[in-house]
Amino acid sequence: MAYDLILRGGRVVDPSQKLDGVRDVAFANGKVAAVGASLAAGPQTQVRDVTGYIVTPGLIDLHTHVYWGGTSLGIDADEFCRTSGVTTSVDTGSAGPGNFLGFRKHVIERSEARILAYLHVSFAGIYGFSKNTMVGESEEIRLLAPRECAEIADANRDMIVGVKVRVGRHSSGTQGWAALKMALEVAEEVGMPLMAHIDHPPPSYEDVIGLLRGGDILTHAFRPFPNSPADGQGKVKRAVREARERGVIFDIGHGMGSFAFKTARAMLAGGFPPDTISSDVHQLCINGPAFDQVTTMSKFLCMGMELGDVIAASTLNAGMALKRPEYGSLKPGSLGDATILSVARGKFDYVDVVGEHLEGDRKIVAEGTVLKGKWFHSADAARFPAQGGRA
Repeated sequence: MAYDLILRGGRVVDPSQKLDGVRDVAFANGKVAAVGASLAAGPQTQVRDVTGYIVTPGLIDLHTHVYWGGTSLGIDADEFCRTSGVTTSVDTGSAGPGNFLGFRKHVIERSEARILAYLHVSFAGIYGFSKNTMVGESEEIRLLAPRECAEIADANRDMIVGVKVRVGRHSSGTQGWAALKMALEVAEEVGMPLMAHIDHPPPSYEDVIGLLRGGDILTHAFRPFPNSPADGQGKVKRAVREARERGVIFDIGHGMGSFAFKTARAMLAGGFPPDTISSDVHQLCINGPAFDQVTTMSKFLCMGMELGDVIAASTLNAGMALKRPEYGSLKPGSLGDATILSVARGKFDYVDVVGEHLEGDRKIVAEGTVLKGKWFHSADAARFPAQGGRA
């Protein structure tokens, strides 16, 4: 087979194949073509030397807000991809059934980086979330639109991967969990998973996970008190363990208010790592405390998770949560996405949403991305010298 691109000599870490070793990765026709030693380049093959770097499947950020220009939260997905190594941004409820088609036409279809979406059960999605305006969209029950949500989700299954709802004092207010129950009905109707946001009670953490089904996702899973998954003695709550046993997926969703080192330490000490690591990056946290996906990953690396497990939580596990196993893998035939990483050593300051600082000794750095079988950005490619084939 003639390859379009070969990444030569990197340390390939691909949890989907239980692979951690020096290999070449080849791409052809927008897909992964081969992983092996000393893959042969043809006269038209672009070869990039990534010796000394880590090559992973393209990182998936399972919780982002990338409806740029359509909501006050939105960031630019392509710029986020280039600087953070994320090849698939999953937008979580920025748009609802009333404005999803605009999101699709004006952002998703024009973006080079991949964008998938959870569709909000609220008609206009997260429409009032900024520094100066905070409107809990799930509190306005007149705007909840289950029928329209089901129709739009069913008609856009190529890009919509599930239903999103936000519940808690800040997002559903006096309506409690009414929006959650409505969103669950929609998810059941269209046969998709639900992603539930949780903030301050009510409803409680236990109330929310008690309603979630296997395959549904609780995001902001390691949030601080109140509504923490750990009790006052730092023990993982029984209801949390029971939810995982029946298949509920626990996602980080760092964001501006939803991740605490204290909670994470308790959960990791209790043998309860996250299923997926995501940044919940948006306009109000991209300059801190979340910053981006690799910074969120770095926090878990510095708290004791193994590098392979951190990568799995941002590739294999995220792809499985999306029910798209071709995402988050370098198996031949999978999406032609890869992320080139390095792990810097030194002293690095990390901060959580309550202001606690952690001095870490390592930092995961995004060095470059391959998207749809091609090097995504020429400025990044310049750091990796071309060998043979075509430059």
